[in-house]
Amino acid sequence: MLTHSQKITTDEMMVYAASKLFKDGDVALVGTGLPMMAAYLAKQTHAPNSVLVFESGVMDAKAGHIPFGVGDFPLVNQAVKTSSLFDSLSLLQRGIITLGFLGAAEIDPYGNINSTVIGDYDNPKVRLPGSGGANDIASMAQRTVIIVKHQKRKFVENLHYLTTPGFIKGGNDREKYGLPGKGPEKVITDLGVFGFDPISKRMNVESLHEGVTLEHMLSETSFEFSYIPDPIPTTEGPSPEVLSIIRTLDPNRIYINK
Repeated sequence: MLTHSQKITTDEMMVYAASKLFKDGDVALVGTGLPMMAAYLAKQTHAPNSVLVFESGVMDAKAGHIPFGVGDFPLVNQAVKTSSLFDSLSLLQRGIITLGFLGAAEIDPYGNINSTVIGDYDNPKVRLPGSGGANDIASMAQRTVIIVKHQKRKFVENLHYLTTPGFIKGGNDREKYGLPGKGPEKVITDLGVFGFDPISKRMNVESLHEGVTLEHMLSETSFEFSYIPDPIPTTEGPSPEVLSIIRTLDPNRIYINK
């Protein structure tokens, strides 16, 4: 039982849930923020032999603290290799990356992602950063995990723009378009953990975090799920010892601020 001072935040819950998806020996392409924290948590707990690759070309560094970005100097500490974006993305093309992490401005029921534009492409309401390496990761990593805050405007039936493929229109669409990666494995939000139906490839509900109701989660989702279990499992939370590791990774609460 966690004490009041140890009560887990939604960001910490997302970090822990994401860390559990690491397998020992994974070669993971990791981005900034919660995915980076999840990666280092996995390295310190159940997946010490995982190898962390960053888009900047830094490979398997032992950062003294969680850096501000994938090009931040602390990330270079004791790195096995420092190279370039070309090298890190070439690992994807060679099929070496087993796990990749993605964020999203919008996500649809098939795990497709928009990070390009909200509104009309030529006259948008919001112009977003674009793909970066996300399309490469989603297309070619053996498994991908999407980490995103659960909001109605983000969980939409139809994207304003398809930046990054998930299962496209479902079924065997990935195979039809020649994408070698297996597609998204999980979606982790501040409300729960979600998977995909093995046949239709439409998103389903796997668990909700402690204190989250089905009604609240559905009110923040603009599409129907393929399956909702009854009863809905509660997402497993970290032990006090693991929670302590999470907080040690981010002592200034740069990323786990809620």
